[in-house]
Amino acid sequence: MMRYPAFYDQAPVISMRDPLAALLGAADDGLIDYHYLDAVRLAGHSCPTVAGAYLMARAALRALYPDGPAERGGVDVQIPGAESEGVNGVIAQIFTLITGAAADNGFHGIAGRFVRQSLLSFSTPDDNAALQVRRRDTAETVSVELDLAGVPAPANLRPLLGAALDPEASPQQRAAFGQAWQGRVKCLLVEHADNPEVVRLTRLN
Repeated sequence: MMRYPAFYDQAPVISMRDPLAALLGAADDGLIDYHYLDAVRLAGHSCPTVAGAYLMARAALRALYPDGPAERGGVDVQIPGAESEGVNGVIAQIFTLITGAAADNGFHGIAGRFVRQSLLSFSTPDDNAALQVRRRDTAETVSVELDLAGVPAPANLRPLLGAALDPEASPQQRAAFGQAWQGRVKCLLVEHADNPEVVRLTRLN
């Protein structure tokens, strides 16, 4: 059984309605709740990037579907920069998990419906500097950015990491680093999930 930090269950839940899931009988009325633990399982780890992408997706969907739940497969996602640049790949995976928007390897659809392929793309920084999410039925678009300046890493994180990476590190040293690392993630997910200075959203039209 997987053991994980208790604060994962305190993170906001993202509720979606997936018409494909409804058609195929995977979920009653296509209603699916996504939890932060789902993102952790997908990424294989928990970090500010994974948590930040999760919150960015939540913020964008809440803005585009104020009466909720958002429609999974109902948005296009454009990520600034190349797929291989920085943490873009991780961010893309989290957005695909939640929104259903996929790159060229996505689901082709059934009889022209429920297509997920090519709903997620990567742009050059000259096109836009922030991640954009567009509602496909209304063309309403928002941009969303993560600013972690207000959620700084612990001052002792670097020496804790160095100690934990030492082949001779003790279980206590490794645990100390993990706790410090997850402490920042907890702060982001629990204390700043609705902070507009951390998760910055702009309506573009």
